Amino acid sequence: MEISFGNGAILLPPLHITIIGIIIIFLLVKWSKQLETRRFTVFFYFWISTSITPIYSHGTPEGVFQLKLPIGFLLILLYLSSRGRYHPSKMKASLLGLSIALYQLILQYVG
Repeated sequence: MEISFGNGAILLPPLHITIIGIIIIFLLVKWSKQLETRRFTVFFYFWISTSITPIYSHGTPEGVFQLKLPIGFLLILLYLSSRGRYHPSKMKASLLGLSIALYQLILQYVG
């Protein structure tokens, strides 16, 4: 969507992306309120869990193939399980980050 005024314009993402973003922010705020201290860490767990990293690359005449994995989620999962810092809201935030990472992977491989 584009909102024009004068010599400038504001470009907004499609409506479904905006609604998904609002729902994600609402859930993260709700889950952060369940923590007693360091409420902002839920956002960091989500942000780190969304990262994807190529683990294998192969060049061909048609292009470059990269195998990518959500390494951020795996690191968060190892950290939460080994340190005894498990909290359900932290795990929910990292699972939400995993879903965003999987969405990014689908868009990169299919679209």
